[in-house]
Amino acid sequence: MMEKERLVVIGNGISGAACVEEILKLAPQRFAITVFGAESHVNYNRVLLSQVLTGEKTLGDITVHGRQWYEQKGVKLFTGCRVSGIRRKSRIAVAENGEDARYSKLILATGAQSVVPNIPGADKEGVVSFRDMDDCERIRALVLAQGAGKRRAVVIGGGLIGLEAAYALKSIGAEVSVVHLMPHLMERQLDPTAAGFLKEEIERLGINVLVGKDTAEVSGDGRVEGLRFKDGGAIEADVVVMAVGIRPNVELARASGIYCEKGIVVSDTMQTYDPAVYAVGECVQHRGATFGLVASVFEQARVLANHLAGDSRLVFRNRPASVKLKVPGINVYSAGRTDEAKDCEPIEYMDRAARTYKKLLIKNGRIEGIILYGDTLDGPALFASLLEGEDVSDRRGRLLAGSAMPSRGGSAPDDMPLDAIVCGCNGVTKGMIVDAIEKKGLFTREDVKRETMASSSCGGCAGAVDRILEASLGGAFQSGAEAAALCACTKYTRDDVIKNIRERGLESVKDVMETLGWETVGCETCRPAINYYVSMIWPAKGEDDVTSRLINERVHANIQNDGRFSVVPRMYGGVVRADELRRLADAADRYGVPLIKITGGQRIGLFGVRRDDLASVWKDVGMPSGYAYGKALRTVKTCVGSNFCRYGTQDSLTLGIELEKMLEGLWMPAKVKLGVSGCPRSCAEHGIKDVGILGVAGGFEIYAGGCGGIELSGGEILRRVKTKEEVMETVAAFLQYYREEARYGERTFRWIRRMGINAVKKAVADDAQSRNLLCQRLHEALSGRMDPWKTRINEPAAAGRGPRD
Repeated sequence: MMEKERLVVIGNGISGAACVEEILKLAPQRFAITVFGAESHVNYNRVLLSQVLTGEKTLGDITVHGRQWYEQKGVKLFTGCRVSGIRRKSRIAVAENGEDARYSKLILATGAQSVVPNIPGADKEGVVSFRDMDDCERIRALVLAQGAGKRRAVVIGGGLIGLEAAYALKSIGAEVSVVHLMPHLMERQLDPTAAGFLKEEIERLGINVLVGKDTAEVSGDGRVEGLRFKDGGAIEADVVVMAVGIRPNVELARASGIYCEKGIVVSDTMQTYDPAVYAVGECVQHRGATFGLVASVFEQARVLANHLAGDSRLVFRNRPASVKLKVPGINVYSAGRTDEAKDCEPIEYMDRAARTYKKLLIKNGRIEGIILYGDTLDGPALFASLLEGEDVSDRRGRLLAGSAMPSRGGSAPDDMPLDAIVCGCNGVTKGMIVDAIEKKGLFTREDVKRETMASSSCGGCAGAVDRILEASLGGAFQSGAEAAALCACTKYTRDDVIKNIRERGLESVKDVMETLGWETVGCETCRPAINYYVSMIWPAKGEDDVTSRLINERVHANIQNDGRFSVVPRMYGGVVRADELRRLADAADRYGVPLIKITGGQRIGLFGVRRDDLASVWKDVGMPSGYAYGKALRTVKTCVGSNFCRYGTQDSLTLGIELEKMLEGLWMPAKVKLGVSGCPRSCAEHGIKDVGILGVAGGFEIYAGGCGGIELSGGEILRRVKTKEEVMETVAAFLQYYREEARYGERTFRWIRRMGINAVKKAVADDAQSRNLLCQRLHEALSGRMDPWKTRINEPAAAGRGPRD
């Protein structure tokens, strides 16, 4: 067996770990790999440090590869171990712990360090950088020190990192000021107009912003007491966070005789002047440029791995990168040039009242730069045009109106080049996502996240990942809204919204949006979800917002493909009386209904009813709504059971009718179907229903999480009971638990898959007190229900309108 080449990687940050991962993908048996990391921690995602500072995430949450991953891959890892020298002639890396590591190839991934300005007093206690996990711990300790009162924190630097650090400090209770040397914030990414909007928004968060301020001294006797500025001004401070930029770590390379300028100089294949030594990440300089954005770092890792694996077809090209500010509620997108030089023509749009500003820089008919503030939805699609060098001359007038883009809500997948970066945090291109979808059979965003890391960091690309999935899979796409924002209108997650509704007593969609600072009027994703959460939490006093319901639920009828509607009344357990059949037949004749059909839910539906006739048809039919259109209880399918069937062991028909009467009109996160079978022959298909009850000798088995639709899923046993009263109680508790814990639009089988059947059993079957409380809350929700059509047709001038039109 051929001896493996020895690969030594100095640096276990984002770039070093990315190189190792890519090499293992391309040539898993070629190298014996040793990694030295100066930090005591394993590899973690530095992009998410601001969320560690706020306390939202822990080191475990942002760890990319734990120690077990390195062990499984056969990688020898040293953490908390600096390399002190490189003997290039003998090809040995010498570590401070005395470990000598021989190499055939060496990768320098030494990263960068925070720039600390040469300011008198910058070495005082209380002055910290914001660069790594240890910095986060130091900052939190300073701000949250016991007995310290409200700490005054000053961030020096108004760029991306500085503003994210300022928001994090504000979140943990500090009084925060941002001090910036330049005339406006984020001067590398924004022009003065966009930066002016940003400054106003940052100040609305309660953060003081001082621009054009040159710090002369950090004042204090031994520890920080404040800053003095060269213009004579001053500000008090207990903590000073330096966030003015980074500087490549080149000391080790330079001491080893490797050629360096601002960074370690590399070729297009990431090779240094020593052919056995490569460099990657923030420590490098390529064609005069250094790098601080992770998209470039990941691209460098792919190029380097390609060459070490023996392919050698890829070369690194420094392409424009897009940036987004990760401060909740503030939408900023920038890419390419921001300087309005004479060779560029600006296209601008501004709506000050809506706090929206958009600007493109055009050169020779092509987009050179993008600045978006407020409305950033078209950013990825515009960026794709920038990367392609597409001539946009024929649609200049539409570029900032959204109509120039094939789809709203983000980039159009079909128009994005395969090498377009989708996930800037992890350097994942559209081509990588498409390739993973096709070769590995991915269906959800979680699948893509697991295989490619796309959307695993800040989450800003989650919508783009979903659109690529949808374009690739069509109807097989499974929307994955795992921990993402509720929709593109907000940064708040489902759990954030529910927490605020409960704790702040928000009783309407309007209350939620005003309190949480929705930037838009909402969309068809967030408005119905918020409306449901309000009604679920406050069943008695929550305001039902008609405008937040989709057309089917507004008119209480399912719209057909020709614009007409179906009328499907409830038939408890599939049982119908002769007088009800006559009324259905008469209504069908009277209103010219083209189709009468027995549905799969054991009901009779009238299909093809004109909207103007809906109220009249419901009045003449005189039966309750079957909710065949809504996220609610649809049907309870039953067999005839022991009263009529010679095989029946239990009275499934009576039980099914009682369940349906108990639960009718109850809004759910998604549609819900029940099945009650009187014996194991399962004529009511209990095994593929959201809740299935099977009659057996001596009692009942209760199943949950079945689905017979696009994705076939068998129900899992929830509980075995002896009486129908126990069935009613268990079903009520299960559905209330589902109502409270599921995401809007999430079917029971996906919810159980996410939660785990054991967690559901514990709350519903095993814990009697929990089951009883869930039942109480369900019956509270049921107390205010009403039949929508009965209410509507008793009102004057009912004809021609839906119940909530």
